[in-house]
Amino acid sequence: MQQTGSQTLAGLMGICVGDALGVPVEFTSRWERLQAPVTSMQGYGTYNQPPGTWSDDSSLTLCLAESLCSGFSLEAIAQSFCRWCSEGYWTPHGIVFDIGNATSAALHRLQQEKVSPLEAGGTSEGSNGNGSLMRILPLAYYHRSLDLRALIERVHQVSCITHAHPRSQISCGIYILIAIGLLKGFDLEKAYLQGLETAKELYSEPPYASELTQFKRIFSGEIAQLPIEKIQSDGYVIHTLEASLWCLLNSTSYAEAVLKAVNLGEDTDTTAAVTGGLAGIYYGVENIPPEWINQLARKQDIIDLAARLNAAI
Repeated sequence: MQQTGSQTLAGLMGICVGDALGVPVEFTSRWERLQAPVTSMQGYGTYNQPPGTWSDDSSLTLCLAESLCSGFSLEAIAQSFCRWCSEGYWTPHGIVFDIGNATSAALHRLQQEKVSPLEAGGTSEGSNGNGSLMRILPLAYYHRSLDLRALIERVHQVSCITHAHPRSQISCGIYILIAIGLLKGFDLEKAYLQGLETAKELYSEPPYASELTQFKRIFSGEIAQLPIEKIQSDGYVIHTLEASLWCLLNSTSYAEAVLKAVNLGEDTDTTAAVTGGLAGIYYGVENIPPEWINQLARKQDIIDLAARLNAAI
């Protein structure tokens, strides 16, 4: 099992590297990726950004991580997200080039309508994009100091800043529970199955219980056995969670997991970022290809932030 400090860096670096691998080919089809699979850190493409550029997935993850360095404050987290949107804070090159519709709408409500963080996120069924799942991982490190139910309540609250529907909250909760298992040193299968058992207990009551049928493929414990044709890689939060778990459970290295995620096509950066956070924790930062880390924008800033977060939680 890794030391806790390296686990913190591994999770953050795992997200950022996966994200950066996916950015140049976001919105390309699976067929295109089959014809020309991504095998290394590329640049330009969809957003015309240099190699090693990460997107909103990593920016908002890093905003959350930095906020947690000063303790848990929903207001501070929300303001950090707003600062990213309006000032380019925690962007790789000083500009925001990608933002999801639900996140954009929520940040508008925060900034222009002055609503509270818990009232900002969309609550409709159509507001279940993957924009809170992609940035939620830093909260997993609280497992060292917080009661599990209190931790998951914080996960729900942080999701609600941009995505308040119970389905998005559950997706974030399941992801964090699996991450906690990996942080405790479980193997992939055990972290997945034990995370599911805990999730079933936590989500057995309203308003969550009625949503559990939406997660039946995940709760089957057999997501890894599905053929690739049954795995969807668009921006819907359950599809992203399913695809990320599928990639993770069907791989034997960090590189294999994140490249599998990118080469599913469509929402390539987010699928790879969500996969990469768990894969980074499991395989360790030393098993993320160093040439990818070395090409990453603001590499040293990410390393420094991970150290601060580890010291704070």
